[in-house]
Amino acid sequence: MLFACSFNAVRSPMAAGILGQLAGPRLRVSSAGVRRGRPDPFVMAVMDEIGIDLTAHEPRAFADLDGAVFDRIISLSPEAHHNAVELTRIMPAHTEYWPTFDPSILTGVRAPREVVAAYRSLRDDLAIRIKAAFDIEGGPTI
Repeated sequence: MLFACSFNAVRSPMAAGILGQLAGPRLRVSSAGVRRGRPDPFVMAVMDEIGIDLTAHEPRAFADLDGAVFDRIISLSPEAHHNAVELTRIMPAHTEYWPTFDPSILTGVRAPREVVAAYRSLRDDLAIRIKAAFDIEGGPTI
């Protein structure tokens, strides 16, 4: 299972962290971006609130996947979806596109509490969608 977004710094690591905690060892979950971004402190903070530690996450790009094979790729940005579809030329993966808001565009524009609220909203929306898509109940309280 691969979650993909533009920079692998916000949306895809959040989604991978949530599914990884919910599914445990039943699934191998990874994340990547079209480009390698930088770790986002807001991501670390809001994920820590629900008991998911992403402090060791190092953003990586599709090019860094080193021949890894995935059965399912969920893209969280349009450009990531384009890259996911391109991957299906070399691997038989099911691809899906889940449009998601990127709260990192708010940094420097809004008050910090508004930015954190946007990150929490993304986290909560991803958790709800992941639970429904993978038919998982329980997990972190959001």
